[in-house]
Amino acid sequence: MRRENVSDLLAFLAVARERSFTKAAAKLGVSQSALSQTIRGLESRLGLRLLTRTTRSVAATVAGERVLATVGSRFEEIEAELDALSELREKPAGTIRITAGEHAAYTAISPALMKLLPSYPDIKVEVSVDYGFTDIVAQRYDAGVRLGEQVAKDMIAVRIGPDMRMAVVGSPAYFEKRRSPKKPQDLTEHNCINLRMPTHGGLYAWEFEKGKRELKVRVDGQLVFNTLRQRVDAALAGLGLAYMPEDTAQPHVARGSLIRVLEDWCAPFSGYHLYYPSRRQSSPAFALLVEALRYRS
Repeated sequence: MRRENVSDLLAFLAVARERSFTKAAAKLGVSQSALSQTIRGLESRLGLRLLTRTTRSVAATVAGERVLATVGSRFEEIEAELDALSELREKPAGTIRITAGEHAAYTAISPALMKLLPSYPDIKVEVSVDYGFTDIVAQRYDAGVRLGEQVAKDMIAVRIGPDMRMAVVGSPAYFEKRRSPKKPQDLTEHNCINLRMPTHGGLYAWEFEKGKRELKVRVDGQLVFNTLRQRVDAALAGLGLAYMPEDTAQPHVARGSLIRVLEDWCAPFSGYHLYYPSRRQSSPAFALLVEALRYRS
């Protein structure tokens, strides 16, 4: 393959993944006009349109998607092999990119990194907080963190946390004006603090289980947030009921600043797992991170 084809394909992959000439140009360190000319030259040589451009967005065509899926994966394999060469170094090194939800980042990832990184100064870790279901291969992450039942079957999954429970909580001031809900359906009569999910743009339905009964309740209220911290603060301020991980709510419940309700409807479920592609080469740095995160009961 000619050298210009390789560099031009790398330029195309950057635009297709970023869905933006502006972001891709900044990432590659070139001007937008030069990048646009490179893509036009590649399309001309192939005789195919690879990208559909509008004033607001850039998307891969059918041919572009095929190049992204096939050629893109080959470059990723090459990069993984080059990263694996770090085994020949005296010290593990390299950058590891992880995507995780806010709660997982604080409770599982951060404590492990605080113990690991001081001993390995050549290892760098980038953690991106995201509530959506990120395609870690397409977005070039080394690994992701999600709840056990949400991990795709074609991924290697490593448990990094215990089973979890959720909690419905409100402040004493809130309950001075409202009756406590006795069953999940009662939540429709309450002012609830919602979580917006970025993947689908909708509001998260609160999930409950008791015995063999499973319920999802779509609640309503004055507030919608996309972070856990905002929901905790709003609940403490008496602005409504919030649905959050039990370990986040428990310190406030113990102090009496929050009151827990519907506890018998909040059953345990599988905790956080680190997941990554089965074909990924495990560099010494990545292997160290996996062991640092691995949950040991």
